[in-house]
Amino acid sequence: MTASTSAPSAYRAASLPGSPLSEAYTRQPPSALDKLAKALYWPTIAVIALAAMHLVFMLYAAGLTAWALGALLLFGAGFAIYLSRAGLAYRYLFPGVAGMLLFIAFPLLFTTQIGFTNYSSAHLLSQERVREFLLEQHDTVLDQVRDYSVHGDGKEFRLVLRDPAGSAVGSEQFVSPPLALRSGDKPLTVAMQALGPASGTLGPALSLKELVEHRAALAQLRLQLPGQTGESATLRYLGLREFGPVKAHYEEQADGALKRVADGALFRPDPATGYYEGQGAAAGTHLAPGYKVMVGAQNYKRMLFDAEFRGPFLSIFGWTVVFSLLTVVFATAIGMMLAVLLNWEDLKFRTTYRTLLFLPYAVPGFISILVFKGLFNQNFGEINAILDALFGVRPAWFADPTLARTMLLIVNVWLGYPYILILCAGLLKAIPADLYEASALAGAGPLTNFFKITAPLIIKPLSPLLVSAFAFNFNNFVVIALLTDGRPDYLSTKIPAGQTDILVSYTYRIAFRDSGTDFGLAAAISTLIFVLVASMSLLNLRLMRKANQ
Repeated sequence: MTASTSAPSAYRAASLPGSPLSEAYTRQPPSALDKLAKALYWPTIAVIALAAMHLVFMLYAAGLTAWALGALLLFGAGFAIYLSRAGLAYRYLFPGVAGMLLFIAFPLLFTTQIGFTNYSSAHLLSQERVREFLLEQHDTVLDQVRDYSVHGDGKEFRLVLRDPAGSAVGSEQFVSPPLALRSGDKPLTVAMQALGPASGTLGPALSLKELVEHRAALAQLRLQLPGQTGESATLRYLGLREFGPVKAHYEEQADGALKRVADGALFRPDPATGYYEGQGAAAGTHLAPGYKVMVGAQNYKRMLFDAEFRGPFLSIFGWTVVFSLLTVVFATAIGMMLAVLLNWEDLKFRTTYRTLLFLPYAVPGFISILVFKGLFNQNFGEINAILDALFGVRPAWFADPTLARTMLLIVNVWLGYPYILILCAGLLKAIPADLYEASALAGAGPLTNFFKITAPLIIKPLSPLLVSAFAFNFNNFVVIALLTDGRPDYLSTKIPAGQTDILVSYTYRIAFRDSGTDFGLAAAISTLIFVLVASMSLLNLRLMRKANQ
C-alpha cells in the first residue's frame, strides 16, 4: 500500500515547478549531437541568408528588378516566420502559400501580362537590346585585315600585327604596349606603335589553345594604328587569327533614330509596332528584329472583332465545350453501368471482369492513344478492315471532320471511363443494403433500383469529381496532339486552325508552331481559357451547393 501511494506522490512532486525532483527529471546533460547542432545553428542560418542575398543581388544586377524585389520579399517572409516566435503559427502554412504563389499565382499573372504585349518570335528582345544589335551590324574591310600573334611579356602580353594580305603598305608591322588581357565591361582602345628594335625582345607566341582562353579579352580590344585616321585606323577583333577595320551599317542619332550608312535613310522606334520604322524615302519598311511593347487589349480585340480570326475561334470554343461535356457524359454513363454490373454478387468471374475493365486506366495514356491511331488508320487499321469485311466501307477517320471528332470522343471515353468506374464502385459500397431489400419487397426491378436508389445516392458525391473531369477534358491537350494534331484544318483562315483542335491545342499551335510563335496572342487565349474554366467550375459548384441544400 505504501509503495503504491509513494510513486504517484513522487510524480506529483516532480511535476511541481521549481521542485528539486522536477529539476532532476528535466535537467539532463546535452549530448554531443545536441551541442553540435546548437553550435551550427546560427552559422547555418547565416550561410542561407548570404546565399539568399546573393541571389537577390544577382537578379538585381541582371536588370530584373521586379524579380529581385519578389525574391527579397519571399526570403524576408521566410526568415521572419521561421526565426521568430510570433510566426510559429504560420510555419506550416508558409510552404503551401509560397508554393501557390510561385507555381500558380505567378505563372497566371505572368501569362496575363504577356497577353497585353506583342511578344512573338519577331519581338523577343527589349528596345535597348535591339538598338545594340543593329549598331553592332557591320561589314569587314577585307583588304585591310591583318594577321596577329600574341606574345608573352612577363605576366603581361604584347600583340603584334602583320601586313594585310595584298596590301601595299610594305613590311610595316605594329606592336602593342604590354597588356594584362583581362575581360572588362567596356572596349579597351590600345595605341599601337611600329615594331622595331626599340620594341624589345618578344616572348614566344601563344598557342591556339591559349588564344581561346583569352578570346573574351581580345574581343574587347580596339587597336589604333599610328598616323592614320578614319574607320580604317581602328582595328577590331575578327577571330583567333585576324584583326581588321569594319564599317558599321547604322549610326545612332542624337534623337534616338538610327541612320543607315549606305543611303542615309533614317529609322525611328515606333511604340505602336515595336519596330524601327523607316522615314521619308524608306517609309513602309522596318528593321528586324522588333522589340517587345505593350499593345493593350489588341490581342483580345483580335479574338472578338477580327472576323477572320473570330470564326474559327468560336467554332473551336464550341467544339471544346461539346468535347468535354460529351466525354464526361459518356464516360459517366459507361463507368456507372459497369460498376453496377460488377456490384452484382451473383455475377461469375467478377474479379476477372474488373481487372480487364481496369486495364485502360493502368496502361499509360499516350501508349493507348498511339495504338488507337494505328487501329483507326484508313488503309491498314484493324477497325477499317473489320468494317470493310462487314459493310464494305473504309471511313476516312482522319480526313472527315465529323469522323475525326467521333474518333476523338471514342478514344477519350475509352481512356476516361475506368476512372468513373472506380469512383462508382467505391460509392456503391456505401449504399445500405436495406434499401435494396425493401425495394425487392415492394416488387421493384433493377431499373427502378438504379434510377430511384443507386443514381440519386451516388450522383451527389460524384458531382464535384465530374466537374473536375470536365475541367480536365477542357484542357486535354495530349489526346488531340497525339491522335489528330488538330487536323483536318479549316480552309482560308488567317491563323491556321484545325477542326478537331480544342482551345489548348489551338493555343499551342499559335504559340509554337504554325503562325510564327505569337506568344502574346497565345497568352491572351490562355487567360481566356482560365477565366472560362474557373467561371464554369464556380457555377457548377454553386449549383451543386443549392441542390444539396
